[in-house]
Amino acid sequence: MFEVSERLKNLPPYLFAEIDRKKKKLISEGHDIIDFGIGDPDLPTPENIVEAMKKGVGNASYHRYPIGKGMADFRKAISEYYRENCQVEIDPDSEVCVLIGSKEGIAHFPWAFLNRGDITLVPEPCYPVYHIGTRLSEGTPFFMPLKSEKGFLPDLGSIPSGAAEKARIMYLNYPNNPTAAFATRDFLMEAISFCKKHGIILAYDAAYSEIYFEEKPVSFLSLPGAKDVGIEFNSLSKPFNMTGWRAGWACGNASLVAGLAKIKENIDSGTFEAVQFSGVEALRNGRKSTEEMRKIYRSRRDLLVEGLRKAGFDAQAPGGAFYLWLKVGGSSIDFADDLLGRGKIVVTPGVGFGPSGEGFIRFSLTIGEERIKEAIGRINKLRGKN
Repeated sequence: MFEVSERLKNLPPYLFAEIDRKKKKLISEGHDIIDFGIGDPDLPTPENIVEAMKKGVGNASYHRYPIGKGMADFRKAISEYYRENCQVEIDPDSEVCVLIGSKEGIAHFPWAFLNRGDITLVPEPCYPVYHIGTRLSEGTPFFMPLKSEKGFLPDLGSIPSGAAEKARIMYLNYPNNPTAAFATRDFLMEAISFCKKHGIILAYDAAYSEIYFEEKPVSFLSLPGAKDVGIEFNSLSKPFNMTGWRAGWACGNASLVAGLAKIKENIDSGTFEAVQFSGVEALRNGRKSTEEMRKIYRSRRDLLVEGLRKAGFDAQAPGGAFYLWLKVGGSSIDFADDLLGRGKIVVTPGVGFGPSGEGFIRFSLTIGEERIKEAIGRINKLRGKN
């Protein structure tokens, strides 16, 4: 038996892996499990994108190493997307780097800009990769609690001056996972000003920017000064149901993009160019399918919110992402375990995203309406309601 490194020992268990283990055990025992756990879209990739992939796979020139910052046409399509959708000018040559999914880029980004012991400012509850990437690069996460009374926005004024002065990176993510909260323009301007004052990089995770229902989220890079301090991570996964395809990008400040690109040059060989070719089709001709997808998620949201309210919960309808962050009180792990054990329903305990997530559970809207109705029926039965 070989001993793993100290950095690996210091990592917490990956939340979704443990949930998946419990779920698979029950399935192997013959139970019917309704899974609101991992946020993995159940809808198919749009047909025009699939056809583009088929065409791309047949192009022998795409079979070689996809070395560099990404195909020029894909980077150009990303630039066009920001110009048309966010009113932001992005230089496709110097301000875009293609990723093997945004998670990969977020995890590797600290390797380019952190030295041992440097601090990152990490919201919590949060997507675990922010602090895991920090720890793997031998940095130290400083957690910024997200509280409901502040709209799940971090209180930048409460960050100690010592932590602010030692911080190199601040992570933000809106629409937010797991809370589904939106960031206001005023808050983002405050964050940009804070990062400028303290010489901090603002790493903005915009993976859910196209998942909204009533109001379109504020575009981070469209704000004055954002590119002076910021880099945005985005992905084809959520707006085009392409989670398994592994294609995303980082864009923004040219020096930040270049630093990440240099790390990637040394550790991977890029994203399969047939996938990038498909990404061009998605960004240029996929808007209608994204609009239809939003309608489906909104209908699911409304169904779940109504059902949970009738079951006695104070369910708040999210404005975006495809999550519902439900306050249940008490231990979120105990609540989730009980729901899985007695109701055969998978939800994610909020504390798995950080201590401030205690007392909440997260539902993902990535299952169909009939299964949502069935889940509501099971929950009502557990709570003794008709």
